[in-house]
Amino acid sequence: MRGIFDTLIKAFSLPELRKKILFTVLILGLYQIGGLIPAPGLDREAFSTLVKGWGQIGSMMDIISGGGLYSATIFALGITPYINASIIIQLLTVVFPSLQELSKDGEAGRKKMQKITRYGAIGLALVQASLFTYTTRSAMTSLLPTALNAILVALAFTAGTCFIVWLGERINEYGIGNGVSLIIFAGIVTRTPQMAKSAYEFCASLSGKLGAKINNSALGIVIGVVAFLLISAVTIGLIVFVLYVQNAERRIPVQYSKKTVGRKLYGGQSSYIPIKVNQSGVMPVIFAMSILSLPNMIATMFLSKSEGVFANWCRNFGSSPWYYVAEFFCIIIFTFFYSLIQFNPLEISNNIQKNGGFIPGIRPGRPTKDFIFGTANRLNWIDALFLSFIVLVPTLLANFLELGYVWFAGTSVLILTGVANDLVVQIESQLVTRNYKGFLD
Repeated sequence: MRGIFDTLIKAFSLPELRKKILFTVLILGLYQIGGLIPAPGLDREAFSTLVKGWGQIGSMMDIISGGGLYSATIFALGITPYINASIIIQLLTVVFPSLQELSKDGEAGRKKMQKITRYGAIGLALVQASLFTYTTRSAMTSLLPTALNAILVALAFTAGTCFIVWLGERINEYGIGNGVSLIIFAGIVTRTPQMAKSAYEFCASLSGKLGAKINNSALGIVIGVVAFLLISAVTIGLIVFVLYVQNAERRIPVQYSKKTVGRKLYGGQSSYIPIKVNQSGVMPVIFAMSILSLPNMIATMFLSKSEGVFANWCRNFGSSPWYYVAEFFCIIIFTFFYSLIQFNPLEISNNIQKNGGFIPGIRPGRPTKDFIFGTANRLNWIDALFLSFIVLVPTLLANFLELGYVWFAGTSVLILTGVANDLVVQIESQLVTRNYKGFLD
């Protein structure tokens, strides 16, 4: 622990790295300040009441936006449209060869892909803001004509998302870390006290109920304290477990043959291909929650006054046991799907063969591709079960014990630890290039 703090001090003492860290902190501070500006033309209390009826999808969007959704601020949409646009562009890259070639076209191609994603995010933000405005039209004020007020609200939400995307890109350009990930990180961190408050209120309520039941308030207090300490210990254990799995990897050994160039002998060294256990990150969870939230969103937006069978099913699906069964299978399916579009064993096999390498005991060509694919496929099962456990167990416990915001604990831990890991790696790389001893030593 002391070595980590020493390394942080050394990292902050570097002028270039210090500027990047301070710039990143400044941008995140601007994001927090912007999240306090209310959106024009809305009754905040009425808007918050309507949005809370959206169920878990509304709660998730509120947490990711740092509380901007429930507070009806200009950052109500958060960075969600940009995330959705990125997902759509990734899927289209697999379908359209032109986009796939563009993504492999070096720095110029990367900038063009970012530009396409940015415009896609603006379009999705406008559509989503329009749907929000239509759904919460009863929360609009009467200071302006209804049509003009609706346009004002939709544009305010869209502009807020555009500004957040701009802040994230500034971090990418002048700061350190991934800008979009750090903005999500900041949004979740700001809701962490609310999660802790929910756990504390549960323990206090448990203490009072048990104290009254056994007619011993002192013993009830002791039980409440023990329950709070137990929840804290489980949370710490969950963080350690997630960090362990996220950093775990399967290393496939690769041996390179020797080559003679002129009078010198090159190659012959051993290396490995690292395949992370949690190679899909938190994306399968986001996919699953987005898909499964559609019935509730449809009921809220379009079937609020209907009492038909389909309307009741959409309205009650999020609280039924079938929701969690469907979430379990969706996480598994999306884990394999995301790995399929992100991981290309054929390309890895070809690169190994071009560089004169081979996996010991495996023939080059198709057998190598099949071996890498089989290894990654087995890790996908571990990843899918890991994500299902981390997401479903806290959610079920939160619903059973009525812990409020704690239902998002598993997903938030996945996001927070993932972003923190990436940030540490980037700082470490900056330190290594300057001959400083880093975190990983």
